[in-house]
Amino acid sequence: PRLLSQFFFADERVTRVVAEINGLDANLDPQQYLVLLNQLHLSQAHLLAILERIMEECIPTQRHSRDYLVKFPEELLVDNLGNHMLFAAECLLAGTFLEVEEADGAQLRPQARNLLCSLELVRTVLREQSLSQPGSYPEPIRAVLIQFDQLFAEFELRWGTEFGCWGGRCWRSQPHGPPRLFSYVSSLVAVKSPEEIYRQQEIIVLFCETVERALRLGYLTQEMIDGYEPLLMFTIPRLAIISGLLIYPEGPLSLEQSPERMSRVFSPFYNLLKKIRDLLRVLSAEELCLLERSLCAAE
Repeated sequence: PRLLSQFFFADERVTRVVAEINGLDANLDPQQYLVLLNQLHLSQAHLLAILERIMEECIPTQRHSRDYLVKFPEELLVDNLGNHMLFAAECLLAGTFLEVEEADGAQLRPQARNLLCSLELVRTVLREQSLSQPGSYPEPIRAVLIQFDQLFAEFELRWGTEFGCWGGRCWRSQPHGPPRLFSYVSSLVAVKSPEEIYRQQEIIVLFCETVERALRLGYLTQEMIDGYEPLLMFTIPRLAIISGLLIYPEGPLSLEQSPERMSRVFSPFYNLLKKIRDLLRVLSAEELCLLERSLCAAE
């Protein structure tokens, strides 16, 4: 049950898979090579997850700030961001990103090198500690973990801002024209701008005001919210659209602004929202109440 013991066995698995990959000729057995690469990805993710728990237990108040993560797309954050960052560092150091401009590479490679060297040091000292005293974290280990956490955050911030990484695919965004893709890139995920972050915060406020109004009108009950009623996942967004179009028309769903000034959550549906607003405007108060109650039903 000890985290250091878990780390030891996870580290052993990573080492074993790497040894198998190094001993395999990918040209002779490409299928097995892909299988081993997938095993490496999973084993590294498991190792990093345990390392994250160790840092939370060992240096909880000395962790580097991760406030910058609010700039990243949600799908990137839930898809094992740390493992993708290490993947990017390894590829960058190995020269896989052939289209990286020399100036970019000159700035990023030292950070990638420092990060990977720090990870190797962390693996070494934690393995040694797990074999001697798996229940304690002396000061030298804390210092190594603090350094790794800081280097990781600095690389994550720089890479995540300058580049996009998602699902093992990385690219550099350009200020004009289409993105300059790397050799194995096929999709784009945009990093949030400060303006987009603010717009999404406005949507959060709209949802909160929608819930407050729905409680006041009896559409929802506090028991449903406290019990995490699954139906609310449909009910609240439905009611929020009506609130945003009729009750708070100057809020984040304001159609007086251009689609470009709306949050990316709603801007693709600008014309549809205008049609919905026009239909809602002809309803009487009784009809609007009936509509909202209907939208709260499971059907």
